[in-house]
Amino acid sequence: MSNIRITKQFSFEAGHALYGYDGKCKNLHGHSYHLYVTVIGTPIDDNTNVKYGMVIDFGDLKKIVKDEIVDVFDHTMIFNKNTPHLELANDLKSRGHDIILVDYQPTTEMMIIDFAEKIKRRLPDNIKLHSLKLRETATSFAEWYASDNE
Repeated sequence: MSNIRITKQFSFEAGHALYGYDGKCKNLHGHSYHLYVTVIGTPIDDNTNVKYGMVIDFGDLKKIVKDEIVDVFDHTMIFNKNTPHLELANDLKSRGHDIILVDYQPTTEMMIIDFAEKIKRRLPDNIKLHSLKLRETATSFAEWYASDNE
């Protein structure tokens, strides 16, 4: 049977600041992120299976991505915990703000690598993550492809 790629789109809002950056993005700011998740597999060929003909139920893929990414990152501020932003993050957190501390500079490029690892861990063995696209603005995005990372 043929391999088929399916894609589901997700959206979330988040803010960040890039410590040490030499441009405007050193300041606290936010984005309306759009994440496109593409997986690859063969459609289920067992006509007694309720998911017959599907590579993966879009609802199952949605649950994985919402649990690992959207519900975690939506309406948060993301900071690299290995920078002086930690002090600001802790202050904001003490005031009731949702803060995520990561081990990397929270650029779109580094976030997409993190997201790929989180999603890959949750996919069934017969489904592979093919690619991700993370759009931070209407004209700027990063892409991750499994074939580039083997």
